Amino acid sequence: MSYLKELQDVIWNLHGVASRHVESVPVTETFQGQTVWEGVVEVFELSGHPKASRAYAWSHDTGDSDEPKRYVTVLHIAPVLSATMAVRAAIREEFRSDHSET
Repeated sequence: MSYLKELQDVIWNLHGVASRHVESVPVTETFQGQTVWEGVVEVFELSGHPKASRAYAWSHDTGDSDEPKRYVTVLHIAPVLSATMAVRAAIREEFRSDHSET
């Protein structure tokens, strides 16, 4: 299965809509001069979603043998209106999740 198909399957499973790949956007996010995330965000057009016309998706290795890959999807809903904003939103959510468990 191709990487884009994997991401489309994740979008289908999470959001219940079909998607079409539109573009690949390289993103580098820095904080205080340090790179905190660097990768390629895949942009998909959504068919039939009630609130979003697009979704941003990517995956990364987790280092966990039980769940070696983590998929991330972010809907194109204000204030998330670009691939860069999707990465920032995902970083914020991950930070909140990590700190709410402690």
